Amino acid sequence: MVLPCRNEAPALPDLLPRIPAGYRVIVADNGSTDGSADVARALGAEVVTVPQPGYGAAVHAGLLATEPADGVVCVMDADGSFDPADLRRVAAPVLAGDARLVVGRRRPTVRSAWPLHARLGNAVLARRVRASTGLAVHDIGPIRAATRADLLALDVLDRRFGYPLELLLRAGRAGWSVVEIDVAYHPRAAGTRSKVTGSVLGTARAIRDMSRVATS
Repeated sequence: MVLPCRNEAPALPDLLPRIPAGYRVIVADNGSTDGSADVARALGAEVVTVPQPGYGAAVHAGLLATEPADGVVCVMDADGSFDPADLRRVAAPVLAGDARLVVGRRRPTVRSAWPLHARLGNAVLARRVRASTGLAVHDIGPIRAATRADLLALDVLDRRFGYPLELLLRAGRAGWSVVEIDVAYHPRAAGTRSKVTGSVLGTARAIRDMSRVATS
């Protein structure tokens, strides 16, 4: 599994030990300055250093480091907002051959877990995906699963915040079977700050990147 990571050191000591057994954990460190990479290594995770800034760059570098070629890859934020126990539910339809891509639909456990400005921006983008592809998705989810081979063949090019949107658009246009599963969405770990939902400016930048993808 791949955990894109930038300055998530406070979240990792609780998160990594809760990853289910059998998962090879790759932390794709995207320029952290808080010692995230050292914390991850000390907890037994493999760390891939990603010098190119951007969420998509981190996910892609982590994906390249996974194996085997036909294995299922899960991607999940490293900020503590997701319960690793949900990984098995997210991966199950892909493992069973019932879907080529599974995305998590965030269900906030408390209102503060997902600020209104971020929720509205996500809803607008999900509506675009439904209109453009016919996929029945409602979240541009940061937790997902697919096979390594499929993800690489899809050839997602965005290396910033537009990566998850481009992934859905390409999957829909390629005729993939895509399943959306509800997952609990918790407040992120204390001491960490979201690059997207943590501020209106961060959300605006993400929407800008995603809008560029949506119109390309």
